[in-house]
Amino acid sequence: MNPTSSVLPGWSHVYSGKVRDLYVPEQAHGLDDATAVLVVASDRVSAFDHVLEPGIPGKGELLTTLSLWWFDQLSDVPNHLLADHRLDGERVVDDIPDAVAGRAMLVKPLDMYPIECVVRGYLTGSGWTEYQATQSVCGIVLPAGLANGDRLPEPIYTPAWKAPLGQHDENITFERTVELVGEDAAARLRDLSLSIYTEAAALAEGRGVIIADTKFEFGRDRATGTVTLADEVLTSDSSRYWDAVAWATGTTPAERMASFDKQIVRDWLSANWDRSGTPPELPDTIVERTAARYRELLERLAGE
Repeated sequence: MNPTSSVLPGWSHVYSGKVRDLYVPEQAHGLDDATAVLVVASDRVSAFDHVLEPGIPGKGELLTTLSLWWFDQLSDVPNHLLADHRLDGERVVDDIPDAVAGRAMLVKPLDMYPIECVVRGYLTGSGWTEYQATQSVCGIVLPAGLANGDRLPEPIYTPAWKAPLGQHDENITFERTVELVGEDAAARLRDLSLSIYTEAAALAEGRGVIIADTKFEFGRDRATGTVTLADEVLTSDSSRYWDAVAWATGTTPAERMASFDKQIVRDWLSANWDRSGTPPELPDTIVERTAARYRELLERLAGE
């Protein structure tokens, strides 16, 4: 068993990623024949393909709550959620173990596509670095004269290949996604990603928050073949969130891109680590600031 996982009665641990752990009912032989999967969000935090120490207290519950809220807002998009409670006679039974309540989702198993479906609405991060060198992002030519943090003329879809644990994800062209998953599925992944981002960005802006970019993951429903939204969605780990007022009024990139995500962690690491060997431990101040921004984002969006 992975040392980061927990023993959950009735469930068998089958996988641990950088920040999430997967369990299947103990009678299942693995993900292939499971009727349900328990996705547990830990307090672990990762950056630059490393899991860092210490974790962010309460992060798993905050991000699970945010994911569930977004799934509810995007109810017109097929997703992988299953009911997490049922009636046993007149008694309501919760199918999520108490030990992980609040930070776990019960979901249907899917055949996952090996694609990170990235949508960028603003120029920043690796996109800004590439734009400076080529005036393009992932092969998509952009107008001249854009600055770090600028809004793009329209959102762009820049997929990546999901590398195995321990390897780096790789940006790929849309044509490469066609080779990997077929023309129909590739087009569906692109169109769904752009549509979801556009809807979510408009909702967030109404609450004073900008979604600069995000990544989605999808799987194929084993029973119907439907392309289904999966994993986490629009969390602070999978998205860049900025304060809309700060973006509009700031005079420096740091002021304009005041984030609600783990950019605080990335910035500290960039200033204190050369990305070789084991990353340093995060200072308490960075952990506390990151947790506070995660909580503030949830309050801004969901009012909780």
